[in-house]
Amino acid sequence: MELQTGDKAPAFSAKDENGNTISLADYTGKKLVLYFYPKDDTPGCTAQACNLRDNLSELQAKGYHVLGVSVDDEKSHQKFIKKFSLNFPLLADTDHSVVESYGVWKEKSMYGKTYMGTVRTTFLIDEAGKIERIIGKVDTGNHTSQIIG
Repeated sequence: MELQTGDKAPAFSAKDENGNTISLADYTGKKLVLYFYPKDDTPGCTAQACNLRDNLSELQAKGYHVLGVSVDDEKSHQKFIKKFSLNFPLLADTDHSVVESYGVWKEKSMYGKTYMGTVRTTFLIDEAGKIERIIGKVDTGNHTSQIIG
């Protein structure tokens, strides 16, 4: 069943780039931008992460915390964060539990081949843990304006 606006956000726990466990419960009483992206250090994912990095203070001024999620491991996230000076945590969802609970692990196709992968999607979660908005058509270079617009 696909998640909808108004649904309770699925609980999750995953390790960030430093091995710290981060859970949805850590954001109770806070607004969260939970964004799912396919792969560290690829053009679209880099554009999206850098847009959020460059506008983090604007997002924070609106009360948002930012958390990125991909199926890459902690070491990959550390390199990605260091290379682009990212200023928010990235979760290493190597067991696919978070991408699957949010329904973003789907069949994709490229060059006529089908494969399973993360569909770029952003969930805006309110202070009570409810999904306020789902952004499915992400404009990687202007993602912040999609979030606060």
